[in-house]
Amino acid sequence: MIETPTSPRPGKHRLPQGSEKARAVEEMFDRIAPRYDLLNRLLTFRMDVGWRRAAVHSLELVSGSRVLDLACGTGDVCRTLRGDDYWPVGVDFSAGMLAAAHANAPLVRADAARLPFADGTLDGLTCGFALRNFVDLGVVLAECARILRPRGRIALVDVSEPTRGPVRAVHRLWFRQVVPFVGGVVSDRSAYAYLPASTAYLPARPQLLQIVATAGFIRVEHRTLGAGAAQLITGTRG
Repeated sequence: MIETPTSPRPGKHRLPQGSEKARAVEEMFDRIAPRYDLLNRLLTFRMDVGWRRAAVHSLELVSGSRVLDLACGTGDVCRTLRGDDYWPVGVDFSAGMLAAAHANAPLVRADAARLPFADGTLDGLTCGFALRNFVDLGVVLAECARILRPRGRIALVDVSEPTRGPVRAVHRLWFRQVVPFVGGVVSDRSAYAYLPASTAYLPARPQLLQIVATAGFIRVEHRTLGAGAAQLITGTRG
């Protein structure tokens, strides 16, 4: 999404850890829920819609497959999943986000590290721009593997940073200056000022792919989206 938690109010750009991070993330999403979709569209020039669609299409599952959208927010991916003839269910831990959701799918409030589904009961899983919000990404991905059947598919999207010089420079200016300003005017400045800092939670690409593989996924692949502004990771449950 351009979706991100906020750091605690004291200490600008300080990255919270552990239980402090969990509280900060939940409180922030509750606060920004009312204008969350508006800012996602505005700050990405609607590219976020295509990035989510790319994630759903990359699942390549049969019609009618049961797919969990983890950290579903207001239900964007759930709607895309339904449009691709899947049967979605959304999970998020923010009550504010779920209250603002507009999705034609069951929505459940739950912790991503303790998903309320039996082993091997789902065919696919998507997660949009939330990897950096989890307290322990390895634990969450292992839980994702647990609830998927063998050969079930995952599609994970999150922010990234372009590597080419001119594009990288423009992206940095937008991400570090424009996003906090516009986010502050429209919604919550502390939340959107935190967005550039939150990328520090994401491991470098080789480590991130290794975490996914260690959790129980094979054929793990990576591709960039939006000239490198976003990344898509796919894999198959071993």
